[in-house]
Amino acid sequence: MQFQQTIKQKVVCTGIGIHSGRPARVVINPAPANSGLTFVRTDLPGRPIIPARSSRVVDSSMATTLGIKDAYVSTVEHLLAALAGLGIDNARIEVAGPEVPIVDGSAAPFVSWLKQAGIKVLRWPRASFHIQKPLEVVQGDKWIRVEPASQPRVTYAIDFPHPCIGRQQYAYQVQLNSFARQIAPARTFGFLRDVQRLQANGLALGGSLDNAIVLDDHGVLNPDGLRFADEFVRHKILDLIGDLALLGWPVLGHIRVFKGSHALHQQFMQALLEQQQTWRLSIPEIQPTWRPYQQLPRRVRIAMA
Repeated sequence: MQFQQTIKQKVVCTGIGIHSGRPARVVINPAPANSGLTFVRTDLPGRPIIPARSSRVVDSSMATTLGIKDAYVSTVEHLLAALAGLGIDNARIEVAGPEVPIVDGSAAPFVSWLKQAGIKVLRWPRASFHIQKPLEVVQGDKWIRVEPASQPRVTYAIDFPHPCIGRQQYAYQVQLNSFARQIAPARTFGFLRDVQRLQANGLALGGSLDNAIVLDDHGVLNPDGLRFADEFVRHKILDLIGDLALLGWPVLGHIRVFKGSHALHQQFMQALLEQQQTWRLSIPEIQPTWRPYQQLPRRVRIAMA
């Protein structure tokens, strides 16, 4: 049986915002079972709470941005990937500004901070979206599909007309003990011409070789090179894991992606939630006679009935 988890103590994460170039800071706090992941804009009146749910995505063009009314938090995917990759289901994330720190462009620093805080197992079961039927979302030559599988898996492929990238594919068996080594260190990447254009328009002001892989027309500009030969596709898997955390429960199935993006990930989540015949919400070995059953969220009890 899998149980929900949180962290043992709060952890402070600092860095700069990728777009503003200004200092950014988040404080991740423990949270009780069934509360999920939530962001709190502590710098705004009333400290608005933004649930980490796909229904709260307000922009997915260059990164994933969550919002409610006039409050928003951008570039949440790397932090969410670290939480999901470590199996942390519940946390209250206080953000003193509109951006999560980009740190080094990967999820590795967040993983390190969270491990230092410690992980606490909660005596409540973890549900999952158990895939029953295939589901596919197609956008031109890009697509994402999920199929039934006994273990959660991701197979991701990308294709960029660049000598350092080209077509890459990586198959990842989703496991808590492998995420920190295989996926978390993979950094975001961009092309010099695009970075220059964005900065000319007041965006990506915090972008640098310290927090992204930057490529010109011929190669990688970072002096230390790549962390993996296929770091580009591994980072795409990192983004997918972070985006899928917005479903609230992990997906038990085999997810295949070709030339994905945050926008395509979001379309997939919307389709999955709408087409409920493709999955069932599974809580292994828990029966309605279990004593704390009535304290489970109503949507979980309905799915178990």
